[in-house]
Amino acid sequence: MVTIEKLTKDNFSEHSLDEFSRHQVVTECWRCVGGQWVLQPIAFTEDWSLEKRRGMAKTIAENLDGDMLDFGAFDHGRLVGYITLGTEILGSRGQYRQVVEFQVSEEHRGMGIGRQLFTRLCEEARKIGAEKLYISTHSSKESQAAYRKLGCVHAEEIIPAIAEEEPCDVQMEYVL
Repeated sequence: MVTIEKLTKDNFSEHSLDEFSRHQVVTECWRCVGGQWVLQPIAFTEDWSLEKRRGMAKTIAENLDGDMLDFGAFDHGRLVGYITLGTEILGSRGQYRQVVEFQVSEEHRGMGIGRQLFTRLCEEARKIGAEKLYISTHSSKESQAAYRKLGCVHAEEIIPAIAEEEPCDVQMEYVL
């Protein structure tokens, strides 16, 4: 049984992602061409090394008492998904809070864990006054389908500093 918990120093450490599988075979990605979104044949495999997973875990662990809200999905004590909400107020009207990280381990995808994490994050975002979530999303066909299934749409307002960090990402939002 998978449980969703707020990440704390008691349930998360620099080694919590050691068994996490951030692996994705990508064959098509969405790109904006001439103002229209089109699928293009872009193939690569994303596969985080142990070093990258530990670096990510270290960053999360160092910020657990900071200005982020982190939640994890645990399957029998093992972290199989996580999501991070930035509390910085963004957007021209202060309407956005950013989903900074959102990952589900490969072998646990398609089981509703992402939806559980996203739902919990939405509850917390409402509590801190957010109107919308802002998400710089992976452009792969599969990732875009997952975000759309959650109800995300193209962002009405682009946050330049975020969009410039990952120019191939699709900037999306979710109305709370």
